[in-house]
Formats: sequence, C-alpha cells, structure tokens
Amino acid sequence: MQNRFSLILLIAACLSSAPMGGYAQDNNTTEQSDKPVILYNGTPKKYEIADIKVSGVKNYEDYVLIGISGLAVGQTITVPGDDITSAVKRYWRHGLFSDVKITADKIVDNKIYLSIQLTQRPRITDIVIHGVKKSEREDLQAKLGMAKGTQVTPNLIDRAKILIKKHFDEKGFKNAEVNIIEREDPENKEQVYVDVNIDKKAKVKVHQITIDGNEVLTDKKLKRVMKKTNEKGKLINLFRAKKFINERYEEDKQKIIDKYNELGYRDAQIVVDSVSPYDEKTVDVYMKIYEGQKYYLRDITWVGNTVYPSDLLNEQLRMKRGDVYNQKLLNDRISNDEDAIGNNYYNRGYVFYRLDPVEVNIDGDSIDLEMRITEGPQASISHVRINGNDRLYENIVRRELRTRPGDLFSKEALERSYREIAQMGHFNPENIKPDVQPNFQDGTVDINWGLESKANDQVEFSAGWGQTGIIGKLSLKFTNFSFANLFRKNDNYRGILPQGDGQTLTISGQTNGRYYQSYSVSFFDPWFGGKRPNSFSVSAFYSIQTDVSSQYYNSAYMNNYYNMLSGYGYYGGYGNYYDNYESYYDPDKSIKMFGVSVGWGKRLRWPDDYFTLSAELSYQRFMLKDWSYLYIKLNNGQYMNTGNCNNLSLNLTLSRNSTDNPIFPRYGSEFSASLQITPPYSLFSKKDYSTYGKDNYHDAASMYKWIEYHKWKFKAKTYTALMDIQKCPVIMTRTEFGILGHFNKYKRSPFETFYVGGDGMTGYSYNYASETIALRGYENGSLTPYGSEGYAYIRLGAELRYPLMLENSTSIYALGFVEAGNAWNNVTDFNPFQLKRSAGFGVRIFLPMIGMMGIDWAYGFDKIDGSMQYSGSQFHFIIGQEF
Repeated sequence: MQNRFSLILLIAACLSSAPMGGYAQDNNTTEQSDKPVILYNGTPKKYEIADIKVSGVKNYEDYVLIGISGLAVGQTITVPGDDITSAVKRYWRHGLFSDVKITADKIVDNKIYLSIQLTQRPRITDIVIHGVKKSEREDLQAKLGMAKGTQVTPNLIDRAKILIKKHFDEKGFKNAEVNIIEREDPENKEQVYVDVNIDKKAKVKVHQITIDGNEVLTDKKLKRVMKKTNEKGKLINLFRAKKFINERYEEDKQKIIDKYNELGYRDAQIVVDSVSPYDEKTVDVYMKIYEGQKYYLRDITWVGNTVYPSDLLNEQLRMKRGDVYNQKLLNDRISNDEDAIGNNYYNRGYVFYRLDPVEVNIDGDSIDLEMRITEGPQASISHVRINGNDRLYENIVRRELRTRPGDLFSKEALERSYREIAQMGHFNPENIKPDVQPNFQDGTVDINWGLESKANDQVEFSAGWGQTGIIGKLSLKFTNFSFANLFRKNDNYRGILPQGDGQTLTISGQTNGRYYQSYSVSFFDPWFGGKRPNSFSVSAFYSIQTDVSSQYYNSAYMNNYYNMLSGYGYYGGYGNYYDNYESYYDPDKSIKMFGVSVGWGKRLRWPDDYFTLSAELSYQRFMLKDWSYLYIKLNNGQYMNTGNCNNLSLNLTLSRNSTDNPIFPRYGSEFSASLQITPPYSLFSKKDYSTYGKDNYHDAASMYKWIEYHKWKFKAKTYTALMDIQKCPVIMTRTEFGILGHFNKYKRSPFETFYVGGDGMTGYSYNYASETIALRGYENGSLTPYGSEGYAYIRLGAELRYPLMLENSTSIYALGFVEAGNAWNNVTDFNPFQLKRSAGFGVRIFLPMIGMMGIDWAYGFDKIDGSMQYSGSQFHFIIGQEF
C-alpha cells in the first residue's frame, strides 16, 4: 500500500514538473522536441505572459498584430485554456490571415514565452473581369472596391459576388452566375491575380401576371398601375419595361395598394404573391388581392390649430363630408402639393409644425378624421453657412440668398434661394444641397448650403465653310470676371484675369483672312454697384466684308455651277477653280459695320420678383461700298449699294424667368416681350419719300442715312416634368413671333429684318443686319429667301427631352421635337395658320469650357416658295447656343 502511494506521488511530480510543449490551434502534436509539451488531458495551470513574439507578417507593426490577439505581456492565462483559443479566433475573424499558430517557446517557473506565427493572405496584383463589355467592367470595378494592392479575404470575395449579382439583377439578369478565382502571381508569391468570371445569362422577363381576388379594378387596370413589371409579348407594353427586377416589383406592389387607397379601399392588401420560373428566360407572377370595402369621410375636425382657423384649413384640404376616403389626396394636401397645408406653416416659420391625421372612429363604411396639429414656435434663422464655394467671393453668393440670419424661416425662400444659386451657373445645380438643422433648444434653424463649384468659363473654337473658304472663330467667355480687381493687386483670385465678382467678359473674333473679319467685346455685371440686383452691360463690335470681283462670276467655275443648277452641265469645275479666290479679291466692294450699346436692367417686385425690366441704347453704322447683297430697294426698282446708314435705337424688354435649372430646366417658364424703336425721322422731315429713286438714284444715301422702325417681339417657353424624380422626361413648349413695323411705308427699314430657317446660328452670311431665327428641317434663311426680307415671323414648337447624364463636368440630353413657323415680307400677310412644319430628333451636350453643343436631324414636310420639292431631310449643328 505504501509502495502504491509513493508511485502515485512520483507520477504526479513528474507531470507537474514536465516541460510545456508546443501549443498549436490546429493540432495537438509536438512540433519541436526542445519546446515545452502541453498535455491537454493534464491539469490546467496558470502562467504569466513574459514575452510575445510575432512572425510571418511584414506590413504591420508587431504591437498592432499583438493587439489583435487580445493578449498582453504581464497577463495571467490558463494553459491549456480558453485564452489562447480566443486569441486564435480573433485572428480568424479579422480575415487577413490564412493560417494562425500560437506556441510556447519556453516556460520558466510560472512565466510563459509565447510565439505567434501568422500567414498573411495575398494581395491583389490585378483584377480581370471576364464576360462583360468594357463599359460594364468600368461600372463594376467602381462598385466592387477591389483595388490593386488590397488583401484578398473571404469577406471581400463574398461581398464582390453579392454586389455583382445585385448589379445584374437590377438590369434584369436575374440568373447571372459569378465565379471568382485566385491565380498566383509568378513574379510575387505574396500576390495573386483575381479572375472574375461572369455569365450574365439571358435577361429575365415577365411571361404572365395572374391576379386573383380583384373585383373593383380589372386585371388590365391593375397591370397598367404596375409601371415597371409588365408582360412581354403584349402590344400595349411595347414601350414599357418587361424585365423582372425584384426591387421594382416590390414598388409596383405598393403602387397597387396606393391605387386602392386612392379609391377609398383603405383595407386593401396583397395577401399572397409569388414569382416562379416559367423557363430560363421568363418568370410568372401571381398575386392574390383582398380589396375590402370602400370608405367615405363622415367628419373632419381640427385640433391644436391657432394660426389658421378650421374653416380655412378645411378649404385648403379640399376634402369634405361624403367624399371618398382618398388617402393619396389626403397626403398630398397635407404636405406634398405646392399649396399644401404644411407649406403654409413652413413659409411662416413654423419649422416644428406637425400634422397627424388620426382615424378616431370607423362606423361601417364611414370614417371620422381628427386632424391633430402641433404648431410649435416660429423659428428664425440663426446661421447660414456656405460650403464648397471656391470660385466666387462669398458675398457674391450670399446676395442671391433669400435665407438670411434673423429672418423667419420660409420654405418658399429656401426654394427660391436654391433657384437663384443654380441660375448663377457657377455651381452644379444637381448637387446644391440646402441642409436645414432645427435647434429645438432655442427655437431657431441653421441652414448649411452644400455647393459644388464647376468651371463656367467657355472657350469656343469653331470653323465653317463660306463662299470664300474656311471661316474660323475664337470666342472667350469669362463668367467670373472682377472689374474691381483689374487695376489693383489682389492675391485672392486665381487665373490670368481677375476673378471672384461673377461678372461676364466676352471677347470674340471671326475671320477667314482679308475677305471677312468680325470682332466684338462685351461686359455684363448682374449686380451693378453690388447693393441691388440692377444689371449693367456695355458692348462693342466691328466687322468688314469684302466681295470678289465680277471676273469670278464669269469664271469657268461659276459657269459650271450655273449649268449644274440649270441641269445643263456637270459641276466638275469645283476642284479646279474653288481655291483661286485670291485672284478675284476686290477691296472696292465691301460693307463695314460697327456699333456700341449700353444696357441697364432692374429686377422688379411686382407682379413678382421673377420679372425683370431692361433697357438698352445702341448705335450701329453701316458703310456700304458698291455692295449689292443687301437689298435696299428704291421706288424705281433699283437697289442702293453705296452709302452710310445709321441705326440709333432704344430696346425695352420685360421678361420673366422662373426655371429651376439653366442647363436642363424641369419646371418653370421663360417669357419676354420687347420693343425696339428708333426716332421717327420721317415724321419730323417734310420729304416725300414716295419719289425717292425715280429721278435721282443717289437719293437713297439720304433716304437711309438714319434708319427708322419699330420692332415688336414676344417669346415664351414652358417646362413640365412628367414625373416627380430627378432624371425624368421634360416637355418644353415654345411660342414666339416678331413684327418689324415702319413709320412711313416708303421708308421701310432694310435692316433688323428676320432671317428665318435652319439652325439659327449667327455669323458669316450676306444678311449681316438681320436677326437669325431657327426653324429646323429647312435650309438657313430659306423662309426669307435672297431679296425677300422677313418683316414678320412666327415659330411654334414642342420638345420632349430626356436626360442621359447630368454631372458637374458634362450634361447630355436627347430630344424629339415638332415645330412650325414661317416668315412674311409684308406685315399685312402675317398668318399664324400658314406655317411650314417639321419634326425630328437630336442630342445636346453641355461642356463647361465650351458651352452648349448639339446636332439635330429634322424633316421639313412643306415646300419652300418657288420650289417644287419638299424641304426633306436636314442636319443642323449648333455650338454655344440653344435653339
């Protein structure tokens, strides 16, 4: 017995004094004979950590890696026990390591020396996406977040698969398959190539939608309510989406419930719905609807209102006893409509206002509503902060705001401030974000304007082809000019020219050598003086156009040209003679023009402050020297071609602009009515102009020394968004007309007429003193042909616009249009029912440094006067302006 007891003590002593062996999380084997051995079936013992070493990872500091484990020097742990196991699990959860081992290097008394051995997951050398187009690859790479140099983790791979599946599911590829494979980089063992293999499969569309339980609304009506989930193969759905996308399907289900609620069926619900595969490319949709009964309003009472009386609120609600219980209309009248009850409160500073409609009694099919209002105090504006502005002086932005510290908060003023900032053109209208922060403690609000600056200066460089060769144009438009900084040192602006005050300076030149030259400069200040929104403008221009000699028109080139037009010859001399203009230059035939103008404008307060009244005084001088292209017809049928003409006029314009965006308007309208008038010289003189030209051809120089006329114009546009979302189609309608009148029928002005037809681009032409009016589908000026000036015109049209891209750097939208118009040589012939019609489509691209560019294809449906053929197909290009 004594010997047996001594043996047990000896075994216990050996176990307790045995060296501690390697502790590996993944196995219980002894790794090195010189390391302590841990017996897991032995008695756990407590040790103090004397030291921790980390190996296997190069890119992280040791203290960071040790910190992940949760272990620390001086900590007491139990071996074997949960401390080491928990540390290993923490490394695995971190996801950056493919192998983890924690071993004991040695044990001295009650101290343990630990070694953490880690194997780091590889980093990405490159990502290669297979099975999709280049544009799709770029979209996916932006979404995945798998950049070069990133460590490959299971979470990263799983997340990438989920995002790719979701991306293609949203596009209708519900069965898309994704397989991600890692390939070793032969040049770097610690890195891998990631291959993303995608098989999109076919788009999944809706084969059939089956609806049960509906009696109030037919299957056909319910299917029309579903905007994004439509059956394929149906003619009625030809232009509607047929792809099945789960998110849009959920939205369409809610639309069905909203439609029932709108009709008074407040209990309507979809009790069962399912989506089942019909084949590999289509699915069947099944829904069972519980409609419930129809409810009516019996009584409406108001509680808590002190600002507005109940009778007024009932009138604004536009719902009364006996009406169908229309929950959509109720929500719109509470907060969604422009004249909703909530907006009335918000516009008077009641930021903390709340209205809760509560169904206090339901009796059969009748509902009693209690409209519970919490008005709260009126809130004034405490702070207005502007963020993101790095183009303008801050006071230039603040002067456009209708939200100023100390004012009562107004939602209407907030929206108007948004519009004014957008109309400045210096910030991306799509990213203007007013952030309203109510302060409940002191009853005030802070408004933070988040702005995104964009380049608004424009450089136009274009080239065209005229009778005498290539015509080049260079135009520089600086929209953030500062005249005040021009003559003083100021380090607060950037660029070659002084900037910061939001003024506009435009310099333009156009030439094709000595045949034609045109130069202009203009300056515009929207806040002249800086205190009131009164604009000031000044501009000047000069141009000269010379002719080719009569020898040119007798040349073989022109003979061939006329033979071709007459059908007698081939236009074969074009290449041989067109480049020989220098031989026919005739400086003795020319027209020179120069002019200056000064303008002033004032923003009005009545009828509302969208109105502007402006006046411009201008002077122009036309110097003709044997110039036969401007038809100044005298009473004997001859034409004046030599002399000087002066044009002194006053232009008064009343305009209104309430659009929400200068580049792609969705709401609002523009209109202008203008009168341009000269002194009535013929009424002051005693001359009989009916006899001019009969006896003395040179009387014309005296007759048109001072031009006289009165010119009336009206232009209007409206913009209507078809949906209440940012990226939606917009309908633009247009109406405009003009009349050029006279004080004496024998002295009609040959200048300021209307040059109608084509793209409306101004510049190099023979109608130098005419106003160009676009009408797509017809040649430039074809509605006022050579020698038949337009003294009246009209233009009507409508466009359907759809935005393709609305970004800070680029805005692109497509359009389809119909329009009609005409021009008349006599005002008495003006007939708005005698129009030339056209239709077509096009695209517009707005680049900050260039401005608006576009191309249109149009088809003219009518014949031009004197022509036997329809106008037909026409292409039109624009640069720097909109039709």
